Amino acid sequence: MATQADYPTSVSSQIDGKTITLETGKLANQAHGSVTVTLGETIVLVTAVMSSRPRAEDIDFLPLTVDYEERLYSVGKIPGSFFRREGRPGQDGILASRLTDRSIRPLFPKGLHNDVQITLTVLSSDQENPPEILGMIGASAALSISQIPLLMGRGFLRIAYLDGQYIIHPTYEQSIESTLSMVVSSSKDAIFMVEAGANEVSEEVILEAIAKAQQANSETIDLIQDLTGKGLASLRPLSNMIPRR
Repeated sequence: MATQADYPTSVSSQIDGKTITLETGKLANQAHGSVTVTLGETIVLVTAVMSSRPRAEDIDFLPLTVDYEERLYSVGKIPGSFFRREGRPGQDGILASRLTDRSIRPLFPKGLHNDVQITLTVLSSDQENPPEILGMIGASAALSISQIPLLMGRGFLRIAYLDGQYIIHPTYEQSIESTLSMVVSSSKDAIFMVEAGANEVSEEVILEAIAKAQQANSETIDLIQDLTGKGLASLRPLSNMIPRR
């Protein structure tokens, strides 16, 4: 069985003129699934692990944990505190974790009660391309190349409406200046999650943004499937899993 540790593998795709790269096999090879996602000079490492069995026999929910870690070294800084330690996640980090959880939780089959942990670590930030969406894409990719049960792949992106144009994966500046900024999670066939902020835009603009986002997400899903199709499997195979109820 091939594993993600056998050889570094990367795939890239142009989405609305921007190159997104998924790579596995270099970092965090002891995780069930690990992927780095790159856009510009922003790089996010996403790892996915799952316990071999539920923590208790009577557990009736999915104990999913999503941690978003944006370290100061990603922007070339060192903590200025006496202990030189990172602080707790800020509001943006907490919101990114919740947004990722809300987007990927429905991907798991009903009856899966094993502990699942997804960790999104910002390795590099060019302070132009937001890392949050890259982390969500990486979460879907890391789960897809692992043996963790998953119902389907999903794509994630932010779309902005600025000066009459729709922009996929806008920069920080473009998002701030836009009259519509929207995060869309979708498969090729359906929309699963929408979060948006807008300034008096028409319903037609919003519907068109959702349609364009789903089309672009289909390209992201194809990219994830391309990575999965490289014959990758989990470095640490899941064994002794309790059958799903």
